[in-house]
Amino acid sequence: MNKARRQELVDVISHLDEAIDRVEEIKSDEQDAFDALPESFQNSARGDSMLEAMDQLDGLISDIETLKTKIDAVINGK
Repeated sequence: MNKARRQELVDVISHLDEAIDRVEEIKSDEQDAFDALPESFQNSARGDSMLEAMDQLDGLISDIETLKTKIDAVINGK
């Protein structure tokens, strides 16, 4: 792979870092909204849905991290 294409992949990793930051912000906002709910709502279907969404966001972050690792391996010829 030539230097220009490797640099393009480095740029992709940078965009993925930005995506992770945005997803983490969304997850944080969801956590704040959950924490602001009265306990009775936290223990309801609504609260369960919010917790599930936060778990899915964690999974998404993990998936993006895995993708970054794979791209890095391509960049470094591993």
